[in-house]
Amino acid sequence: MGLSLLLAARSIAAVRGGQSLTRALTALSGEAAVTRAAAQDVIYGTLRRYGCGEFLAARLLARPLSHAETEALLLAAFFRLHSRPDAAYMVVDQAVRAAGELAGGVFKGLVNGVLRNYLRQRAALDAALANDDEAAQQHPGWWLTRLRRAYPDGWPAIVAAGNRPPPMALRVNCRRSTVADYATRLRAAGLASRPVGENGLLLPPVAAADLPGFGDGWVSVQDAGAQRAAQLLAPLAGERILDACAAPGGKTAHLLEAADVDLLALDIDATRSRRIEDNLRRLGLTATVKAADCRQADQWWDGRPFDAILADVPCSASGVVGRHPDIKYLRRASDIRRFALLQSELLDRLWPLLKPGGRLLYATCSVFPEENGAQIDAFLVRQPAARRLAEERLLPCDEHDGFYYALLRKTA
Repeated sequence: MGLSLLLAARSIAAVRGGQSLTRALTALSGEAAVTRAAAQDVIYGTLRRYGCGEFLAARLLARPLSHAETEALLLAAFFRLHSRPDAAYMVVDQAVRAAGELAGGVFKGLVNGVLRNYLRQRAALDAALANDDEAAQQHPGWWLTRLRRAYPDGWPAIVAAGNRPPPMALRVNCRRSTVADYATRLRAAGLASRPVGENGLLLPPVAAADLPGFGDGWVSVQDAGAQRAAQLLAPLAGERILDACAAPGGKTAHLLEAADVDLLALDIDATRSRRIEDNLRRLGLTATVKAADCRQADQWWDGRPFDAILADVPCSASGVVGRHPDIKYLRRASDIRRFALLQSELLDRLWPLLKPGGRLLYATCSVFPEENGAQIDAFLVRQPAARRLAEERLLPCDEHDGFYYALLRKTA
């Protein structure tokens, strides 16, 4: 436990310093699988409990800590004391040992004193925590304000979904199997599942490598809400399709599984573009993949209009915080307007590339209206030739993350 707390503290400090969790977790790549899993459990648990550890630290420290990793260690230890109350004294002992590996060990006494003080005052501190809005709801205050304004009755369920581990869903490759047949394969492997959507299965968390036929492209791990993109765009054989912000390629692959299309997948990040190619290779699918900014059409477009465009735009990711809890730390209230401006620009740049009669599917993994319905309402005012064919708001729940979709048709 001591090593897992130490490793967790370093990753948590990196996230609180502005680094994405995906990048922070790369520091664990050289660790043994069991150690890595234990550290990840602490990291995800601590980050999901946004505001809780900070609330306790503020009341137990005479002044803010000057050492980020030691502060993160305290947050991790508070989480572990919450999740393992039966092992309280072992948690304290291991946290003190981990503190000995940070800052030359100068904070060992402080960590020991703070954690033991917490155990003595636990009932009173936990009661006070329950009355603090950010800590009790485990979301930033500005985020809660937006949710309450947009969803006066539904915001508690959205918050609750963001505070727990997300569902695990599979997308069955319809070129290789059916949902029923693959469920039978899972059952034979001792894995229970149930269908969700058109091509999906829900099941308890399991490593992708342990899924039957995963390496041979029988199935992909993809949230059930994300699977709605290909189903709404409904590609037809022979169509020319642009996936404008494609990485890591889950929606790209789903479109190719659904129909024989001529697909161009773009992503501005060359490293992420290679992930698209890796995913397609595993699934036995083919597309043209380019690292390019979809806004700079003169650098990649051949002038032939597209029958359909998927615009899975950059967003706040406020609908997937159960899966990516670092988002609670990385986002700021000012980011919503910044994302909205970028989304507006992307829509305006992509629309001219669509042929008359063509379809554009706008997609986000956000729950904030400014990035969703309000964005499309404004676009329809700017583009009289655009018609809204369908709209879906998927709020995060036990079956899927949060997504928004708007399917538009170009009339002229």
